Formats: sequence, C-alpha cells, structure tokens
Amino acid sequence: MIKFFRKIRQNLLMENKTSKYFKYAIGEIVLVVIGILIALQINNWNENRKERTQELHYLKNLKVDLKMNIVHIDNYIKTRTKAIASATTILDHFEGKPITDYDAFSANTIDIYTWRKFFQINNTFQELMNSGNLAIISNDSIKDTYLNMESLYKVMKDQEEHFRFDSELLLYEPNYSQVDLNPVVKNYTYKVTNGVAGEKTDLPKHQYDEMLKDLKQKNGFVMAVYEFSAMNTQLNEMKIMCQQLISLIDKDLNKN
Repeated sequence: MIKFFRKIRQNLLMENKTSKYFKYAIGEIVLVVIGILIALQINNWNENRKERTQELHYLKNLKVDLKMNIVHIDNYIKTRTKAIASATTILDHFEGKPITDYDAFSANTIDIYTWRKFFQINNTFQELMNSGNLAIISNDSIKDTYLNMESLYKVMKDQEEHFRFDSELLLYEPNYSQVDLNPVVKNYTYKVTNGVAGEKTDLPKHQYDEMLKDLKQKNGFVMAVYEFSAMNTQLNEMKIMCQQLISLIDKDLNKN
C-alpha cells in the first residue's frame, strides 16, 4: 500500500502536477491521521472492555463475600444476644435471686467467658485495597459505602478491645482466683459433646455463692450486657451496609 501511494506521488511530480501533488500528499496525511485515530480508538475500546471485564469479576466476588458476611454477622448477633440474656440472668442472682440450677448458672457464665472477636469476610475488598486496584470499581457509591463500612469495623474492633480489657480485669482475673475451673470445664465439655468427652461432676456450689458477693465480677457482667448490646448495634449497622452494597452491585451488574 505504501509503494502504491509512493508511485502516485512520483507520477505527479514527473508530470509537473505540483498542486495536485501537494493536495494528494495532504490527503494522504489526513488518511494516515484518521487511521491512527481509529487504531487508538479501537485500542482504547479494547482496554476499556478488559477493565470492565475485570471490574465485573471483582463485583461478583464482592457480592459473594457480602452474602457470606451477612450470614457471619447473623451468627454473631445470635451468639451475643444469647450472651446478653445469660449475663442478665446472672445479674438477677447478684441482686439476690437464689441459684436453683447450678448447671444452668455455670453454662450462663461460660457464655460470657467464651466470647469471640468478630472478623468480617472481606477478602476481595482487601485484595482491591492492597493491590491498589480499588479505582477499577467505577461506581463511587460502592466504593464510598465500603469505606464507610471499614470505618464502622474499626469502631467495632475498638469496642471489642474495650470489652477484652474489662473482661480480663473484672471477670477472668477474680474468677480464676476464686472458682475451681476443673469441674466446671469437665462438666461443660461433657454437656457440649453429649457425653463423648469431659465428665459429669459436682460443681463448686459454695464457690459460686461466694462469687455472687464480689462486686467486681458483678460489674463485669454489667459491662457484658452493655458492651455486647453496643456490638450488636454495630453489627446490625454493618449488615444494613452489606445489603445496600449488594443492591448497588446488582444494579451495576445489570447494566451489561
């Protein structure tokens, strides 16, 4: 093709058709420029298509993580709601209600002692953040909601850390020095394994009676009710954000 255009220019020069030569040369330049622009446009379209394909991959994975996170949150809310009920029941005994079922009382205390920290399921979002690929997500509402949820998560972790300190100071430390945990652990293990492990033993009833005179431990259960309630409020807020994100992602996915 280049040889063809060169031959035409040479013929025009040989025939002294200078004006036609210049017009032809300009036209050729215009055609080359147009060709370059078309090539660039096609290249940009291909790059945009590749980036959108990658974005859709991330959005689908984000949605999977969010659905799993909602189930995870519901389980924690359920567990912590049970812990709140257990701590409230224990506080009734601190206020003077006699213990008639020491197995139930022991189980209620263990609901508080065995609390666990919450860790959200956000592997895809962390991958986007750590790789610097968050900009691939073109929907600002999705990015902003995720970042707001990360901020809420940090507040929640701070709340957990606060209760960790309170539980160590007000619950674990005095309880470990006052109650013989060997029969308690054997009994609890026997119960949760349906007798496969552990041992059905007599609980230290007199030690539990002494425990109810300890103001420090009472305050520990007070803080358990307060702080687990605060954590559940935060978990519910996070659940709402997860649902909002799923809705935003669905709208974005349906654009294609």
